[in-house]
Amino acid sequence: MHLREAKGILNAYNGMNISRGCIHGCIYCDSRSKCYRIEHDFEDVQIKSNAPALLEDALRRKRKKCMIGTGAMTDPYIPLPENLANIRACLEIIDRYGCGLAIQTKSDLILRDLDVLISINKKAKCVVETTLTTFDEDLCKILEPKVCGTRRRFEVLKTMRDNGIQTVVWLCPFLPFINDTEENLRGLLDYCVEAKVYGILCFSIGLTLRDGNREYFYSKLDEHFPGLKTKYQKKYGFNYAITSGNNSALMKIFYEVCAQHNIVCNNDALFEYMRTFEEKSYTQMEMF
Repeated sequence: MHLREAKGILNAYNGMNISRGCIHGCIYCDSRSKCYRIEHDFEDVQIKSNAPALLEDALRRKRKKCMIGTGAMTDPYIPLPENLANIRACLEIIDRYGCGLAIQTKSDLILRDLDVLISINKKAKCVVETTLTTFDEDLCKILEPKVCGTRRRFEVLKTMRDNGIQTVVWLCPFLPFINDTEENLRGLLDYCVEAKVYGILCFSIGLTLRDGNREYFYSKLDEHFPGLKTKYQKKYGFNYAITSGNNSALMKIFYEVCAQHNIVCNNDALFEYMRTFEEKSYTQMEMF
């Protein structure tokens, strides 16, 4: 871990990352890709030491309240004290300025800030997003070794539900020959149904590989699934989009289950929902 003062905090879409790099160890992580130009070891997390000050300054100058998004590139709950203090401070600033929040994480450490999330949701809109990839807990420990398992993330979704906070699940990636099965998909969808998630983002049954994350992914295939790298290379070459042969059948199941349980599964609609600020009326606030 190392600290660095940043020059800015919000992008054009009001998205922010308070750190760069990660120690979760997910074998498929796209953020390792060279195109993102991380100039330090990925596991040597760079923490933006002045993130709270930058965010406060940015929100002070905004004419209108907005949704703030975080977690798209780097999980906001990297388990380092400096990082956890930063994300807490940023959430408190968002709450103080009456803005909304769309926050994406795989970590149950988000529960430590549940009180702030509830407060944000009383005034505006808070959306908690998490990624689910693998129903099998033993397999999850291989694919996502240093973060809480799928069952625990399911518990987080239920906690958010019980506190009136809407949730969105990123159902991805599905790794061909590993977790691209009907059993896995249905197990994850059962979790989503029980947790009453607002929506599910699922682009296809597959994953993406670019320079940087491809090499890391293949090294982990060699470590945990001997011989599978050769199978990938033969079938997919250097393709960016790695689509499972089970894509059509599994996506059909996905859309059917979402329709049956009124779960929003249109990706464009979900992104629009998470970016649209909604201020609670006094009547709504009194209901909490």
